[in-house]
Amino acid sequence: MNNNRPKELTFTLFKHDIKIDAFYNMLYQMNDIILALFFIAGSLLFFKESTSFYGSILFLIGSFQLLIRPLIMISREIHIRNIKNR
Repeated sequence: MNNNRPKELTFTLFKHDIKIDAFYNMLYQMNDIILALFFIAGSLLFFKESTSFYGSILFLIGSFQLLIRPLIMISREIHIRNIKNR
């Protein structure tokens, strides 16, 4: 395998070298899983009127999770740019 990536595009976390792209991709995917769980749980809570308020809360939290998605990618770009500018 040809590894053309500079060593500085990795960092150490818990004694493991982590590639920046892989780390942010993992964050993005974890956020999507959590987002799906909030929307699924919120949808299930809407089946009963007595729990629809809690369903609305989970939908609101899920909406904030949607905001986190682009913030993860923006953070990745800033992180890589800062490393390359050093």
